[in-house]
Amino acid sequence: QVQLVESGGGLVQAGGSLRLSCAASGRTLLNIHMGWFRQAPGKQRELVAAISPSGRTYSADSVKGRFTISRDNAKNTVYLHMDSLKPEDTAVYYCAAARYTLVAGSPDYWGQGTQVTVSS
Repeated sequence: QVQLVESGGGLVQAGGSLRLSCAASGRTLLNIHMGWFRQAPGKQRELVAAISPSGRTYSADSVKGRFTISRDNAKNTVYLHMDSLKPEDTAVYYCAAARYTLVAGSPDYWGQGTQVTVSS
């Protein structure tokens, strides 16, 4: 069992930056795939970025070059560094965890979500 708690969301102007954090409890992040999803109003939840236990990363085309996912297994924490934010990045961002890749599979655990709002 894994509990995930996101933090770091908020209101930012277009072009700004935010860093989201996802703190895990109940189980070490070792051997666990981690990722970030987002859900904008009226849209389905989409995978934004993912990171494997070995540190391999994936980013959606819409955020490639702007968002960076990283993990600190010693702190049991996953981060999403978001740069050059655009209004279309506005969404609730969810941390997720799975035993297998999130690029091809579904999460086993979800965080509660944190709101990111980008103003123009």
